[in-house]
Amino acid sequence: MIWVDTIVQGVLLGGLYALFAAGLSLVFGIMRLVNLAHGDLIVMGAYLILVLVTALGLGPFLAALVAAPVMFLIGWSLQKFVLNRTLGEDILPPLLVTFGLSIVLQNVLLEGFSADSQRISAGALETASLALGPVNVGVMPLMTFASAVLVIVALNQIFYRTAIGRAFRATSDDAVTASLMGIRPGRVFATATGIAMVVVTIAALYLGVRANFDPSIGPARLIYAFEAVIIGGLGSLWGTLAGGIIIGVAQTVGAAINPEWQILAGHVAFLVVLLLRPRGLFPRGSD
Repeated sequence: MIWVDTIVQGVLLGGLYALFAAGLSLVFGIMRLVNLAHGDLIVMGAYLILVLVTALGLGPFLAALVAAPVMFLIGWSLQKFVLNRTLGEDILPPLLVTFGLSIVLQNVLLEGFSADSQRISAGALETASLALGPVNVGVMPLMTFASAVLVIVALNQIFYRTAIGRAFRATSDDAVTASLMGIRPGRVFATATGIAMVVVTIAALYLGVRANFDPSIGPARLIYAFEAVIIGGLGSLWGTLAGGIIIGVAQTVGAAINPEWQILAGHVAFLVVLLLRPRGLFPRGSD
């Protein structure tokens, strides 16, 4: 029974990693942009929610709702005025720019909030639990996993059922041809990054409620996001959820065997999948 509980907790933890990775997967799938500042943007979102909670007295979920359009505008502007200029055949410019952005964000957050750990209070939800058969699960981890599933469903609906989704797919396949049909790739890319930043806001909410955070933890969140994306298959949104679950289960199983193995077990699972399926479990096109 202990192992059943361990696996269930790992699956729920995988929902958090899937939220970390979903925005990254969306951006990469549309414009082949690897955003090295993605983890720091999640941390920035957590601090924005924290400010809204402490300064305005909002609940964390209402604060996230207020923060989401702000993050959309930040993402839209960042892509429109900075990252679009770096896109091209050479993958090095966006890597360098987003790496520089990562350093800037960490230092700005450090100056603004110090290196002290912070946490977003969610009241009784933090300790509430439900009995699901023989296993007790926390309400917050369950909400995190449900949110991850809803986010991926929503992104798939946008991607395959809407006009902007058709524009996403057209520019992803051939931006030059899409522009000849009246689509403006620059605006499409900016909208995609804006949507990804809304997902980042959701990830930031659960990160801030479930764990302490400080300005330096962004790169570690980025690693988990990358691993989930690569395990699932580049550009595959449902694969991202599967990748997050694999990492989460590996970590909880590793921690059950030896607490020192928790982080290592997740990385080992990533390497094993990469060796067996170099293109990931669900390469793009299988959504």
